[in-house]
Amino acid sequence: MNTFIRFFYEFISVFLNGLGMIFKGLVGGIKKMFSISDYAKVIDSYNGSFNGLEKFFVFLSVAFLVLIVLLIIFLIVLFVRKLIRRSMNNMSKEELLEEIANLNDKVRKLMKEKEEIMAMKVSQLGLNPDADEEENPEGVVEEEDPAQAGIRFPKLVQLDEDFKNFHPRNYENAFTLEELIDDFRCYSASQLKLYYDFNILRPFFAGLACSKLIILQGISGTGKTSLAYAWGKFVGNDSYVASVEPSWRDKSDFLGYFNEFTKKFNETSALGEIYAASFDDDVHTIILDEMNLARVEYYFADLLSILEMPSRDEWVVDLVPNAWPKDPKKLERGKLRLPGNLWYIGTINNDDSTFMVTDKVYDRAMPIDINTKISAFECREQECVNVNSTYLENLFIDAIEKHPLSDKGEKQVNDIDDYVIKHFRISFGNRIMKQLGVFAPVYVACGGKEIEAIDYFVAKKILRKFDQLSVALIRDEIDPFITFLNKNFGKNTMKECIEYLERLKKSI
Repeated sequence: MNTFIRFFYEFISVFLNGLGMIFKGLVGGIKKMFSISDYAKVIDSYNGSFNGLEKFFVFLSVAFLVLIVLLIIFLIVLFVRKLIRRSMNNMSKEELLEEIANLNDKVRKLMKEKEEIMAMKVSQLGLNPDADEEENPEGVVEEEDPAQAGIRFPKLVQLDEDFKNFHPRNYENAFTLEELIDDFRCYSASQLKLYYDFNILRPFFAGLACSKLIILQGISGTGKTSLAYAWGKFVGNDSYVASVEPSWRDKSDFLGYFNEFTKKFNETSALGEIYAASFDDDVHTIILDEMNLARVEYYFADLLSILEMPSRDEWVVDLVPNAWPKDPKKLERGKLRLPGNLWYIGTINNDDSTFMVTDKVYDRAMPIDINTKISAFECREQECVNVNSTYLENLFIDAIEKHPLSDKGEKQVNDIDDYVIKHFRISFGNRIMKQLGVFAPVYVACGGKEIEAIDYFVAKKILRKFDQLSVALIRDEIDPFITFLNKNFGKNTMKECIEYLERLKKSI
């Protein structure tokens, strides 16, 4: 054992001595830079040899050196202050957001407790809580409608009744994706006075093909919510707007929850929209307005995981643990099947009042940036169209068969993958490559080029991950990466990627 101790001491001493030499050399170098006596000795040794003009240059040299030292000190102080300020701001922001979320959560719990207490009182008194005071001024006790007894999903049961004699409408399925996108552009302009460029609409349609969750992000006032609204109007089925609240913590805030005291399920309108979509083949849309006011991975986590399942038979969400005789027809053992004809479109404003969207959400969704406002333009009159979800998805499938990602495009993307792994320690998995295999063909079928699709997809799905890195550590790698893109794809071909990298450089 003594031998090992001597060995370990000598072995670790090599590392510690090296570390000490680094520290000693660093300290010694700093002392040397600020050693006034050394500078004075040099000046004294030459003092008698200077003529009049040389003395002037000596003075300039000393002043220049003093200026450099002061500048270095100023930059160090400025950097430390900026670092401290940024750290304090981030801490204050996170603490404030957490405090707001906690307060909202407490308010929500208190409201639930209030409902439970009121439900107990109602149950004890035999009152009907939905009775209108004006209709019952004498306070007469009314019994619950026998027809509602044992029904815990009254809104969904009513939808069963509403759709009892439902007949699907006639769909106008005689167009290509390129024609459909042009019709949508002209409809928005002529009917709604909303103007969109093909550079926004092509990624939007390609995003609908590769994911059920679209994220529209960008500065305020550029028409993010309006785009989702216009899409619902165009397909003849108004989009439902679910305004996200900061207090949302789990799926019960989005879908509702079962009240054990009233024995009723508190159904949200979003749940009703999901249930109604299962009766037809229309294109349905739910808009998650300002979706990052709460943490998306909290209230939407279950649906994100479910919608990623390869088989739609597995798209099932649990609402209640068991079945009741009078449950809605499409509720199987307390489980609801998510319809395939429903898309979720979230809007995001990035400011101090919102949460950052995590990689888990971005990887499963398709982000679309809207940062420019399109000027009004003249366009033909266009009415809304009757398009069904099955035909739209068949157009997507047909695009994948006719315009598959080329071998050259796949190789170029793999080269980007190898480059970012080597230089930025970031990689993207099979999920993103699978999405690109859908996004690019549909983008091409909408009238675009494959290289444009790759450029847009790489910028929004892959380079976006650079936001999580320390910009100061990767700044020296940005210009070489731009050179790599220009060399492999052609100068300024990858416009979206280069524009993103240039913005990243300016943030340093």
